Amino acid sequence: MKTIKEVIVVEGKDDTKQIAKAVNADTIETRGSAVPEETLDLIEEVAKKRGIIIFTDPDFSGEKIRKIVSEVVPNAKHAFLPKAEGVPTKTGGSLGVEHASPEAIREALAHVYTEGDSTVEQITQADLIKARLVGTPEAKTRREALGEQLRIGYVNGKQLKKRLQMFQINQETFWQAIQLIDQEESERQ
Repeated sequence: MKTIKEVIVVEGKDDTKQIAKAVNADTIETRGSAVPEETLDLIEEVAKKRGIIIFTDPDFSGEKIRKIVSEVVPNAKHAFLPKAEGVPTKTGGSLGVEHASPEAIREALAHVYTEGDSTVEQITQADLIKARLVGTPEAKTRREALGEQLRIGYVNGKQLKKRLQMFQINQETFWQAIQLIDQEESERQ
């Protein structure tokens, strides 16, 4: 089983249990989206010594936690679980890392991102429009597919450019992903 050097920041104990099935890693649990100050202090301290990987649920609360922790540790690494991989098997459960297979967790951890210099613009608004990721009826579906292709999670149209910039997705990588999405769409038709 692969050992992860960094400490993985997760939402709860069930996430920790599921990650332990996939890799050898230490975790810090935020215990929800109202992250206590002492937990943020611990995350900040651990980040200085070992580094951290933020690996939260692919939902609103997970994104909120990701943003809070990123403000404390701007150079944190990020792992994203596609929504389809976090669907609960029982009805009434919530979307999350605790429902992911060990393979899906290993795949997410194999594709971590570190925030880059967000002042360098790689993808423009014109690119997003040309790729039909904003301003069209199918834009949301295409953004979801892009998030899965690039393993950067789902964001709305207003946040997409920022997310792409944050992780320094270049033109070549972006357009390759768009080409795959277009290909999948044409195969479904």
